[in-house]
Order: sequence, then structure tokens, then C-alpha cells
Amino acid sequence: MNLTISGHHLEVTPALREYVLTKLDRVTRHFDQVVDINVLLTVEKQKEKERRQRAEVTLHVKGRDIFVENSHEDLYAAIDQLMDKLDRQVCRHKDKVQDHHHASAKRLEVPAR
Repeated sequence: MNLTISGHHLEVTPALREYVLTKLDRVTRHFDQVVDINVLLTVEKQKEKERRQRAEVTLHVKGRDIFVENSHEDLYAAIDQLMDKLDRQVCRHKDKVQDHHHASAKRLEVPAR
């Protein structure tokens, strides 16, 4: 698994990097077929003071790319909400992948009469 954590208008400190890694452990625990993860942390240079910290994740899994983004006043809160969204999407993707393994009609047992 390749992991890239980068910042835009922001220096990624070791504390931020460790926080993102601990939050990503929850996602990779559900689904272990993750190929690549790109995390982008951004401080937007806008006049409005609310919702100026943004976090984005692009998760490359077998058969699909999952993109999630979230904005908040606090970067840590944005990362928390982002990981909640990402966790839901990964679980939904895992369910879709696993639902295709149904037993065929030929293999179903027919009750004897």
C-alpha cells in the first residue's frame, strides 16, 4: 500500500501525519485490498473564516477509486468527519464486491417430495 500525505499552503507536521495514519487504520482494517492512498490537507486562502480547512482522500482499491473531501474550521475535525465518510464508502464498496458471490440456481438443493 502506497501512502502519500501532502499539504497545500500548510506544512504537514509529524503530529498531523500520525493523526491521519491512526485514522486510516480504521479504514484499512475493514478492507485490506487498498492499493494506493493520497491525502491532501489544505488551508484555503479565503476571506470567510469558517470552513477554511479542507481534507481530501483518494483511495485506490481494486476495481474502483474512492474520493472523499470535507471542510471544517478545525483541520482535525475535518479529518475526523472525512474518515467517517470514507469508512462508510469503503464498507459499501466491500458489500458490493462480496454480494456477487451468490450460489447458482443449479447448486441450490431442491427439497425431495
